[in-house]
Amino acid sequence: MNNQAGVVGSAGKVGMWRILVVTVFMFFVPAAVLFAAAGTLRWPTAWAYLGLTALFGLVSRILALQKNPDLLTERAEGLGKEDTADWDKVLMPLTAIAGPMVMLMVAGLDKRFSWSEPVPACLMVAALLVVILGCLVGTGATVVNRYFSAVVRIQQDRGQTVVDVGPYRAVRHPGYAGAVAAYLATPFLLGALWALVPVFVIIGLIVVRTSLEDRTLRRELPGYAEYTRRVRYRLFPGVW
Repeated sequence: MNNQAGVVGSAGKVGMWRILVVTVFMFFVPAAVLFAAAGTLRWPTAWAYLGLTALFGLVSRILALQKNPDLLTERAEGLGKEDTADWDKVLMPLTAIAGPMVMLMVAGLDKRFSWSEPVPACLMVAALLVVILGCLVGTGATVVNRYFSAVVRIQQDRGQTVVDVGPYRAVRHPGYAGAVAAYLATPFLLGALWALVPVFVIIGLIVVRTSLEDRTLRRELPGYAEYTRRVRYRLFPGVW
């Protein structure tokens, strides 16, 4: 028992180091893009946004490590798996990496050149709350879904089954729903409304990705078709 506990403890330490490295990356890379484009560090709402997203990223990964430690490995290695959907090898980097970086770059340039009219403080506060809500929904989806991979693939090697608890009772893809809400609110929080242009592109790609993922799950994951009859909406209850 002591040897087994030692192995588990070592794996947990490795997982924590990986989480810390990823969190640092998640903070400093977006910060570099945002502030370099803005040409200034004096941007309080940008610091709030970066701090929030890094904090939620850290918390969600720690909770995942405690509940489903193998999920971190899946999320790190998913793109290289042979059974990853070919179309998602393109869509995932666009929606999760390239798109957000372009959004932050445009927001920074908007700040530098004052393209947008000033956003009222009350609207910024409301946007901050929406970003927090979106992050909470995404974190909830990560915690309850041990198959929350970064890519679309049927995880037969991990015994994937349908998840219908937590936020999955309301919509079939709560992780995407939380991301869409946070993306939409971000330009208002940053006071950089021109960033809505890349945001709308990202959301369009998410809609396409969600549709393709839903089709794949219906076809290949046992029980998912029945789940779609119980939970009708993909992203937003009562809408779609």
